[in-house]
Amino acid sequence: MSSASLIKTPPEKVRVNGWVFYTSTALILLLTAILIIAPQEAGRVLAVAQAWLSKSFGWYYMVVIAAYLVFVVGLAFSSYGKLKLGSKDDTPDFSYGAWAGMLFSSGIGISLLYFGASEPLDHYFNPPEGAAASNGAARQALQLTFLHWGLHGWAIYALVGLAVAYFAYRHNQPLALRSALYPLVGERWVKGAAGHAVDGFGMFVTLLGLVTNLGIGSMQVSSGLENLFGMEHSNTNLLIVIIVMSTVATIAAVSGVENGIRRLSNLNIVLFSGLLIFVLLFGPTLHLLNGLVQNTGDYLNGIVLKTFDLYVYEGDADKTERWMGLWTLFYWAWWISWAPFVGMFIARISRGRTVRELVAGVLLIPLGFTLAWLSIFGNSALDLVLNHGAVELGKTALEQPSMAIYQLLEYYPASKVVIGVSIFVGFVLFLTPADSGAVMMANLSCKGGNVDEDAPHWLRIFWSAVITLVTIGLLFAGNFEAMQTMVVLAGLPFSVVLILFMFGLHKAMRQDVAIELEQAQLAERGRRGFSERLTAQDLQPSQAVVQRFMDKKVTPALEEAAVAMRGQGLDVQTLLGKSKRCMGVRIEMEEGNPFVYEVSLDGYLAGPSESADAAQERTRYYRAEVYLHNGSQDYDLMGFTPEQITRDVLDQFESHRQLLGRVYS
Repeated sequence: MSSASLIKTPPEKVRVNGWVFYTSTALILLLTAILIIAPQEAGRVLAVAQAWLSKSFGWYYMVVIAAYLVFVVGLAFSSYGKLKLGSKDDTPDFSYGAWAGMLFSSGIGISLLYFGASEPLDHYFNPPEGAAASNGAARQALQLTFLHWGLHGWAIYALVGLAVAYFAYRHNQPLALRSALYPLVGERWVKGAAGHAVDGFGMFVTLLGLVTNLGIGSMQVSSGLENLFGMEHSNTNLLIVIIVMSTVATIAAVSGVENGIRRLSNLNIVLFSGLLIFVLLFGPTLHLLNGLVQNTGDYLNGIVLKTFDLYVYEGDADKTERWMGLWTLFYWAWWISWAPFVGMFIARISRGRTVRELVAGVLLIPLGFTLAWLSIFGNSALDLVLNHGAVELGKTALEQPSMAIYQLLEYYPASKVVIGVSIFVGFVLFLTPADSGAVMMANLSCKGGNVDEDAPHWLRIFWSAVITLVTIGLLFAGNFEAMQTMVVLAGLPFSVVLILFMFGLHKAMRQDVAIELEQAQLAERGRRGFSERLTAQDLQPSQAVVQRFMDKKVTPALEEAAVAMRGQGLDVQTLLGKSKRCMGVRIEMEEGNPFVYEVSLDGYLAGPSESADAAQERTRYYRAEVYLHNGSQDYDLMGFTPEQITRDVLDQFESHRQLLGRVYS
């Protein structure tokens, strides 16, 4: 039998969430229009705002980023790490290999090509502290690069992915950002203004990150083509690249997670790894291996210091504040801006995994490769500048970062072929975040449907088109840097939302563990004991027999229970008549977890008897299985009388109410 969902209520049809869709679309288009119509004035205002933010909230960013990392690592090592993202019967939707491949590609984009050689060189020539262009600056350059691409950023992805998956698969909430606020504000607020605001702003922040990704990606691929074919830089070439990249990304987004995105992820790993190994083997291999080990040691040794380093005691405060705004604070805000869609994508592929698996997978699977890439390409670039007089490479890294990696590859054998491969690698690297981002934005625009059901194709195409048009407008208006500034500014309020995610997640986990413990103790005392009931395993009844029992016995019993609970002044929602295979009742609780009692017609494969021939075909039997809010209760109603079923519903409700009272008290 396939794993059952936590609550087996027939879902509503997927449809557009008008409030979220129209509000976020209007906000995005309004901002874009302002940046295009008045680029200079808008750029000046945003630059002032960024300088103010860097000066006033630098300390806050450093503290909150550290808090995200400590929180997710703490969850993984705690007893909560064993909690499953789903019911106890759920199994992962993807194999471990496929899951790891999609984790690898979800947050590793074309930006690694853009910054792999250029960022270490920039830190080498413009360090936040110490002498520029010195051996100390070279060592510090890799330490800072590792900091910006290391554990802190992946912890943000893990936090969002964990929060969304936990409430979607354990609490039957939508696969949306709003769901993580469920234990803090209750279901009514989550479905109302608070939820709309969080999803709408999450889409706005996501679009900023996706536009930045498309802008960097198009410049990276365009620079590669200019280098490879000796073309002049022109807006026409850039426009063609953007349109081609966006078209392919849209096709991949329409094909869905199971097809396009998974296949692109596998291709990413092969191509990216091949390019890395080539640079390692045909460069100064021993020097690069030594550098990787030392860079890793420097990063781990200084992770606490650099996490909180604001360069307070440096002489030139304006210089360090400007550097922080351009680099560390920009990176933290950029990670936050990517967190909604990457986190939702991680949640989308992680059903059936445990909390510990998700955290470990997100923090470790992409991290090792990312740091190896940055170290090998960064040290290769530094070695050429320091020891081989590659002055032009250093100049390019400062003036045209997207061209730096191609100039680096010119020092390697078969450079034209390798540059061509690297352009294709960059193209593929761009696609996975782009198509997964379009899918997640479309999903946030919708409501209804199954928890893991994606939005319709037309909505994915719409958001891909919006991302493309906004990017083209900003690049051609010469105001793309303003959009990067907006990433930093938008990251500030959304960082507060992530703090709320931490509180909500911890509260829900604490309550769920307490409730599971109470239920286990009650079960041991025979809370559900009916000595006269028969077991489905003994009878192995057919589907028709169980369906008849549910129609004749379960339905009237649930109706009677609903009448009795309404007599207590409770707002009871009945799930009768919507599906013959699933029926039940639901009551929203002020304390938090709603009371749900559902009976589902579930099928199982029965093994052959001991005397049967080994080749005997296995038969299927059916049960009238009971599901509560936390999933299957592993007992069958077959053999119960209607009075006993009614009493079981009322007893379960009273137990649920008492458990919530003890947990919340």
